[in-house]
Amino acid sequence: MEGFLYQASIYLAAAVIAVPIAARLGLGSVLGYIAAGIIIGPVLGLVGAETQDLQHFAEFGVVVMLFLIGLELEPRALWDMRNRLLGLGGLQVVLSTLALMGIAMAYDQPWGVALAIGLSLSLSSTAIVLQTLSEKGLMQTNGGRNVFSVLLAQDIAVIPMLAFLPLLVVTIPVQIAQDGSIILTAGTHAAGDAHHSLSLVEGLPAWGVTLVTIGAIAAVIFAGVYLTRPLFRFIHAARLREMYTALALLIVVGISFLMTLVGLSPALGAFLAGVVLANSEFRHELETDLEPFKGLLLGLFFITVGAGINFPLLFDNTPAILSMALLVIIVKGLILFALGWAFKLKGRDQWLFALGLAQAGEFGFVLTSFSVQQNVIPLEIAETLLLVIALSMLITPLLFIIYDILSRRMEEQVEQLPDDEIDEEGPVIIAGIGRFGQIVNRLVQANGFKTVVLDQDMETIAVMRRFGYKGFLGDPTRPDILRAAGIENAKVLVVAMDSPEAAIKLVKYARSIRPDLHIIARARDRTFVYRLFQAGASDIVREMFDSSLRAGRYVLENVGLSEFEAAEAERVFYHHDRKTIRQLADLWDPSRPASQNPAYVARAKELQKELETAILSRSISAKDTDG
Repeated sequence: MEGFLYQASIYLAAAVIAVPIAARLGLGSVLGYIAAGIIIGPVLGLVGAETQDLQHFAEFGVVVMLFLIGLELEPRALWDMRNRLLGLGGLQVVLSTLALMGIAMAYDQPWGVALAIGLSLSLSSTAIVLQTLSEKGLMQTNGGRNVFSVLLAQDIAVIPMLAFLPLLVVTIPVQIAQDGSIILTAGTHAAGDAHHSLSLVEGLPAWGVTLVTIGAIAAVIFAGVYLTRPLFRFIHAARLREMYTALALLIVVGISFLMTLVGLSPALGAFLAGVVLANSEFRHELETDLEPFKGLLLGLFFITVGAGINFPLLFDNTPAILSMALLVIIVKGLILFALGWAFKLKGRDQWLFALGLAQAGEFGFVLTSFSVQQNVIPLEIAETLLLVIALSMLITPLLFIIYDILSRRMEEQVEQLPDDEIDEEGPVIIAGIGRFGQIVNRLVQANGFKTVVLDQDMETIAVMRRFGYKGFLGDPTRPDILRAAGIENAKVLVVAMDSPEAAIKLVKYARSIRPDLHIIARARDRTFVYRLFQAGASDIVREMFDSSLRAGRYVLENVGLSEFEAAEAERVFYHHDRKTIRQLADLWDPSRPASQNPAYVARAKELQKELETAILSRSISAKDTDG
């Protein structure tokens, strides 16, 4: 018991320390787990041979992951993405596998081993890439969406890969000792052990195996469609939260066990069950219950991978292994770049697509370990392969740095649409026609006043025109565009642009040429309010302020205040906040955070006390009036 607690403490402490550090450095949680394994294994020697046994247990995390992936993939959503999934994603997996397989065969590997190596290296790191795309705000770009499609295709491709790898099993020749006895190898032992294992298909003819396998899959689908609702209702009657978690684990474990009984991959069954339950009302409940288990088990799996890295092998063959990792990145990068070009990706999007997916990924660890278990890849080759995968993942942050450098230096390789010729003027100019600008435009026009709308997004302008609202394509920060829109004669300029820097630039320029112009600007937060105030904006509207005030008034009305009292409280708060903003703007220092500005903090506290006094006096006055 003491030994178990000691090992559990080591693994958990390593994860708790290393993973947050890796996340802060932008390296991703996967690299953090691997680094934790390296530290407690080869570096400090705190763990030993038990990591291999733990790895078999932790691989259940892969099964849970694929079940959760299935839950996210509604059949209709898969059908809508079929072109990018099958075309872009499928071609990437196939071409990368074949290219890397050919390189492995050039190094005298048998075709079966080479194919397994190609499959393992063809997959990219979903965890690292998606996290990096989210952190850099690249997920909604055209390149980011295509990267996501390929990662999704790769995740789905893991299922047939796991089912296919056992077909590549290397036949181990029988070895005869000098005394004439047969030498039993590890693979022979495994086969002997399997003979006594539970199986529903052992000894059946081929047609029988097929029928039983189809029956098992049909049972999974039938249970997912017809039995989950009664089960969840039964569990709900117990009113015990932990029973939901127990049921979620039972579904995954039970399906995995059924798949092993018929000789199929547990991951295949879990994925199938997830897809079946994707439209279920219990989908979010299952995700919530299983997500922690998936994260911890996968984390444990990656820790064992790091702890099991053969550093003597790495140090003895550093140039060769590093060269292989770079070769994998170069080969995959070239294939991805060509596919991006074929699917009409250009400029930054094409480079993001190629560099973002060029590494090997965490599923490579899974496929390599599975290949060793199935006697597909020899252990000594697998150790080298694991090092190559780990090094390629460690290089991934460098690839994104290269992308950042390229994207800053290169011009966007897209067709530049010419600005519209602005042939109208009006008393109101609206710069930026997103959700905020649209409402302002509709309200002003509905009251009979003419507006001139400017935006540099062609799709937004096109949508406006389809609904009968006229707008002009052009950059509102350009002086010639503003002059053409009638900035010299306009009465009001509404600045509703998404980019804070562009909005500040526009306000400063408009104020410099028209000191009398009334400028109304949208702000995201108080810091942006202060910057706009210093730039010369007349009225500044915070995005969430008015809606938050209204929500607060509703709260007051439903906790005991009358409608009149709540409305008065809202009105007092509104006017006091405007006063607060103007006073604090004079104390705001852009060179340091507001919390580290003593004068700002002191005045903010004084103004808060003034607000409480004002609301209290107004409340007393309102009650006296009612009385």
